[in-house]
Amino acid sequence: MKKNRLLAKWLDNDLSEAELVEFRASPDFEKYQKIKAYTDHLEVDDLDENAMLFNILKQEKKPVKVVPLYKKWIFQAVAVLVLALGITYALKVLVAQTETANFGEKTMFLLPDNSEVVLNSGSEIQYKKWNWDNNRRLELKGEAYFKVAKGRRFEVQTSLGKVSVLGTQFNVKTRKNRFDVVCYEGRVKVNYSNFQILLTHGQGVSFENGKQVKMLINSARPEWIDNQISFSRENIRTLLDEVERQYNIEVELKAKDTVSLFTGKLPSKDLDVALQIISTTYHLEAKKVSKDKIIFEEK
Repeated sequence: MKKNRLLAKWLDNDLSEAELVEFRASPDFEKYQKIKAYTDHLEVDDLDENAMLFNILKQEKKPVKVVPLYKKWIFQAVAVLVLALGITYALKVLVAQTETANFGEKTMFLLPDNSEVVLNSGSEIQYKKWNWDNNRRLELKGEAYFKVAKGRRFEVQTSLGKVSVLGTQFNVKTRKNRFDVVCYEGRVKVNYSNFQILLTHGQGVSFENGKQVKMLINSARPEWIDNQISFSRENIRTLLDEVERQYNIEVELKAKDTVSLFTGKLPSKDLDVALQIISTTYHLEAKKVSKDKIIFEEK
C-alpha cells in the first residue's frame, strides 16, 4: 500500500526529499520513469459537453411502430389461410383421386392430359395427378372406356391384369374372375397372368379362370355407352349381376342355374324389355315384388 501511495504522490510531484530518495531506491523506479515520460506526450481534447448534446438532439427520431392487435389477428388469419390452401392443393395433387359410377349411373371425366374416360355402372377408378404426364397409370375396378391422348405409356391396372397403350381407344372390363379388353383404335398390350397379347383395331380378348378367348368387334365403341349391354358366351348369373348394376335393383333367381351361355344384347334403359329377353331365353318368369326387386322363377 505504501508503494502505491508513493507512486501516486510522485506522479503529482508531491514527494518530500526523504520520500523521493526512498522512491528512487525502489527496484521499479526506472520502469515508472519510462511510463511517465511516454504519457507526458499524450494530449486529450477537452470534452465539449454542449456539442455532444447538440449532436444527440439533432439526430432524427424514428417513430416506434405499433401494430394494433386487430392487424396482428388479420396477419395470423391470412397466414392460416395460405397454409390451408397449400395443404389443400397438395392433397389434390399428391393424394389419389377417385372417380366412381354408382349402380344405375355412368360417369364421364377427363384425366390431367385430357384423356377421356367413361365409367360404366358400379365401377371405380383411382389415379394421381402428380407427375401425370410422366406416369400415366390408374387402377380400375369394373368397366371403363378410354380415349387416350397421345403421350407416354398409359397403363390401366386391374385385379386380374394390366393394359398398356400409347394413344388409342379401348375398353377394359373386370367382373369377378373375367377380364375383357377390346381395342377400338390403335394398339393395346394386355398382360394377364403368364399371357401377353397385342390387340389392334377391332380385336378383343377375354380371360376367365386361366382360359383365353379372342373376339372380333364390329362396333366403333362399346355398346354400353349407347345403353346396350353386350354379352359374349356368359351365364345367367352374369346377366343378372349386370342387370342389378345397370338398373340399381335386386334380382333373385329361384331356379336351377342353367348351363346355357348367352350371347347378345340387353337394353340398359328399358327394364321390361331386358326382363322379357332373359325370361324367354331361359324359360323363366319375372315377377316384380317391389319397385327395386325382381324374382325369376321357373315356369
